[in-house]
Amino acid sequence: MRLAIEQAERVKGSTYPNPPVGAVILDPDGQVAGIGGTQPAGGPHAEVMALRDAGHRAAGGTAVVTLEPCNHHGRTPPCVDALVTAGISRVVYAVGDPNPVAAGGAARMADAGIEVTAGLLADEVSRGPLREWLHKQRTGLPHVTWKFATSVDGRSAAADGSSQWITSEAARADVHRRRAVAEAIVVGTGTVFFDDPALTARLPDGTLADRQPLRVVVGEREVSSDSKVLNDDSRTMVIRTHDPHEVIRSLADRTDVLVEGGPTLAGAFLRAGVVNRILAYVAPILLGGPITAVDDVGVLSIAHAQRWRFDGIEAIGPDVLLSLVPN
Repeated sequence: MRLAIEQAERVKGSTYPNPPVGAVILDPDGQVAGIGGTQPAGGPHAEVMALRDAGHRAAGGTAVVTLEPCNHHGRTPPCVDALVTAGISRVVYAVGDPNPVAAGGAARMADAGIEVTAGLLADEVSRGPLREWLHKQRTGLPHVTWKFATSVDGRSAAADGSSQWITSEAARADVHRRRAVAEAIVVGTGTVFFDDPALTARLPDGTLADRQPLRVVVGEREVSSDSKVLNDDSRTMVIRTHDPHEVIRSLADRTDVLVEGGPTLAGAFLRAGVVNRILAYVAPILLGGPITAVDDVGVLSIAHAQRWRFDGIEAIGPDVLLSLVPN
C-alpha cells in the first residue's frame, strides 16, 4: 500500500478533476507485478495502468489501491470491470469512495467473487495524497492551505522589510514542489506591490516546472501590467474583493488552493474560517521587529484563541515544517 501511496503522490496535481490514486498489482505469489497511477483527465485510472504493467501476471493476483475502485462509466469504463476481466482474486483498498456516482465498487467486486478488504492505511492515505480531494467531496469547496515561512520568533521579515531568505534552499525547494501540485496560489495586491513575486513552480535548476498553478491576486488595488505575476509563465486571475469567502467561491472548481499572501491576507482568511491546513516553515533564526507572519485573526483574549493541532512535523534541511489542522 505504501508503494501505491507513493504512486498517488507522484501523479498528484495532474489528475484534476479525478482523484490522485495509486495502484499495485501483486501476482499469485505475492510479488509486485505492476504499478500505476491515475493519468490526466480522460486517461486510464490507476488500476488500469497497474494491470497493463502486470500483464498476464495479474490473473489470480491481488490489487492494492489507495481508493475504492470506481463503479462508474464516465470518460473511462469502470475500474471494477478491468479488475474482474483481468482475473484479480483479491482487492485491498485504503479509503472508500465518497462520491455516490462512483461508489459501489466493493460490493460489485464481492458479487463477482473477488475477496475485498477495506481500510488498509486509510488514515495515511486520507492525510496524504487524497487529503484535498476528500475535502472537496465532503464540502464541495476547495481545500485551502495557508503556507508561510517564519523565523522561530514568528517574524516573516526583518525590521527593514527584507525576507530573502528566511528559510533554507531545501525548504524553498519543498515549497516549489508543493506549488507544482497545487491548482491555485492566492496572494494579495500588497504582496504583488511590495515583493513582485512570479508565483511559479520551479525545478531545482531554476527552470519552470511542467505544471504551473493558477495565480490568483486578491484585492482592490490595481496591479501593474509590469508585475511578474502577469507574465506568460502561467495563467493569472485577479479578484477585486477583500472577502475570503468570495475568493473561495471564485475557485470552487479547484481542489487544492495555497494561500501565500502576507500577514493581512492570512489574517483575513483565518478570521473567515476558510483555512483547512497550515504549513509553517520555521527557520532557526531570530529577527525581532514588527513584521509578523499574520495580522489580526480576531482573537481578543487567550480564551478565544484559535486552536489547531499538529498532524505532521518534518525536518527539512536546517528548518522545520509544521503541518496543522483545525482542532
